[in-house]
Amino acid sequence: MTAHKATRSPSRRRRNGVSHAAARRSRTKVWGGLAALTVLSVTGFTAVGWTSADGHNDRARSAAHAKPGSEPSRSPRPATSSPGPSHSASTPPAPKIPATGPDTFTTAAGGSAKAGTGTALRYRVEVEDDIDLSAASVAKEVERIFADPRGWTADGHSAFQRVSSGATDFVVRVATPGTVDRKCAEGGLDTEGRYNCSVNHKVMVNLERWLLATPVYAKDVTAYHALIINHEVGHFLGHGHVTCPGPGEPAPAMMQQIKGMHGCVPNVWPYDERGRYLTGPAAP
Repeated sequence: MTAHKATRSPSRRRRNGVSHAAARRSRTKVWGGLAALTVLSVTGFTAVGWTSADGHNDRARSAAHAKPGSEPSRSPRPATSSPGPSHSASTPPAPKIPATGPDTFTTAAGGSAKAGTGTALRYRVEVEDDIDLSAASVAKEVERIFADPRGWTADGHSAFQRVSSGATDFVVRVATPGTVDRKCAEGGLDTEGRYNCSVNHKVMVNLERWLLATPVYAKDVTAYHALIINHEVGHFLGHGHVTCPGPGEPAPAMMQQIKGMHGCVPNVWPYDERGRYLTGPAAP
């Protein structure tokens, strides 16, 4: 079959020309409108501080509805360096306890009022030189212990007064383990670098015990100070060792608690709050 080209009439050409021109103008308006929308959209995104890394439409819609001044959530950045080891403020450094010392002593200055009734026993407080402990702090502790109504003054006739010079009845000394061993050995006692003693009118307190107590009293070293003084001064007053009176009973101050509680509960005073003397069977 042979194809034939049809001849268009002038009127048809004019109508078609008008139609094509209008279409071109319409398309120009549409593209112009789209371009304007694009500019406005980009301007709007910039105003809220949002930028798209991949141009996805869902992110664009989310950004368009974001509140002014808001930012999208971001994953936290990893730490650039790991923190150093932490140190607990509640854990103090271990005290330095020399094995032995110079066997010279510093006497606590001043004195105290009399504690108890009757004629006061005069005492000095001394601390061995070259150790990190002040004589004044030890004297304050000893005075507090003697003034407590559960102490030896509860017997009705014992009294104590601290002095720094003149005649004394006994002396309380805190010293290194080696010095305590030497002084206690003068009275025939073996303190093994661990124990305290009362010998020759001297209450010899092992520095390690004063600072660290024993496992039973490790969380209340101040209470253990009272046990040391009450036990060794008790020997000076003539009291001997006793044992635990029974399970659940308060451990007597004259019991060697450092060697075991044997069913007794911790106690550091020779008397209780009602003035009863706390004792037990004599130690073998």
